[in-house]
Amino acid sequence: MVCPRCIRIIKEQLTLLNIPVIEVYLGYVDLKRPLEPAEKEKVKEFLSDYGFELLEERKAKLVEQIKTLIIDAVHYKEEQITSNYSTYLAQTIGKDYSTLSHAFSSMEGITIEKYIILQKIEYIKAQLDYEELSLGEIASKLHYSSLSHLSKQFKAVTGFTPSEYKKLQVNGRNSLDAVSQ
Repeated sequence: MVCPRCIRIIKEQLTLLNIPVIEVYLGYVDLKRPLEPAEKEKVKEFLSDYGFELLEERKAKLVEQIKTLIIDAVHYKEEQITSNYSTYLAQTIGKDYSTLSHAFSSMEGITIEKYIILQKIEYIKAQLDYEELSLGEIASKLHYSSLSHLSKQFKAVTGFTPSEYKKLQVNGRNSLDAVSQ
């Protein structure tokens, strides 16, 4: 789950299935009790219908947690992360960063750092499309050391400078959950 709409859909569908939900977060669902086998199959089925999946394997859950935290931090958090992402992830998840990094890269085929960059580029594209923030404001929000650094990274990923992207009105945005694919 990578957006507020996803959370709403999951919550609504679980309620329709009479699954006792405490809370639905980006990437997680807290239930009042464990699912019965028949309930688990119904949940898997509706998740599949909406393009989601039930993650039960520990490494997959960890990678999904990392992705969810990064997406939330880059796209949705109003307050900025005061440390670097590696410290933020390690402290939030409660595991050594090297463990997180190894699990992530072995399952996703890219590093956490590259995934963060790709998420930042998607955020920049959205802001350029919506014209809500200036490039300077975007650079500041995303912790770029300079506007030049943002522009170089954007061009390295997209092939365009931010100005070229905006002028061409390229609709090259990706869904947030498909960024590393």
